[in-house]
Amino acid sequence: MNILQRVAALMVFAFAATAAEAGGKLVIEAAWIPTAPPGMAMYAGYATLANRGDAELTIKAAESPQFDDVSIHETVVVDGVSRMRALETIAIPAGGEVKLVPGGRHLMLMEPVSTPAPLAGDTVMIEFVLTDGSRVPATFTVRARD
Repeated sequence: MNILQRVAALMVFAFAATAAEAGGKLVIEAAWIPTAPPGMAMYAGYATLANRGDAELTIKAAESPQFDDVSIHETVVVDGVSRMRALETIAIPAGGEVKLVPGGRHLMLMEPVSTPAPLAGDTVMIEFVLTDGSRVPATFTVRARD
């Protein structure tokens, strides 16, 4: 390999490394889950999902080893009635954030894998799956319902 080919190869590797580092970077902050209502095994998850990268990122799913069913939902009001609907994705712009909050977008955590179900003070591991195939783990703290 001559010097010109080596320089070209180094430039390709440098560009590829830069491209791999560019893009979105999901950071999960203030993650919490209220205890389940009495007699129910259904939980909701709340957090701030921040994109600390320079490109939009999209979350396509959430998973937990502690629940068989984790989905992304949002609460909407239709004809004066509050309803939940499943969301296929959540897009977060570069430098932006999306809040998962009561009465808005949130995680639904159903079918706990073990008993007893999570109690106040416990933690729940949730992994967010992005459309690029990457996975971002987060620890949610269970808090007593107010």
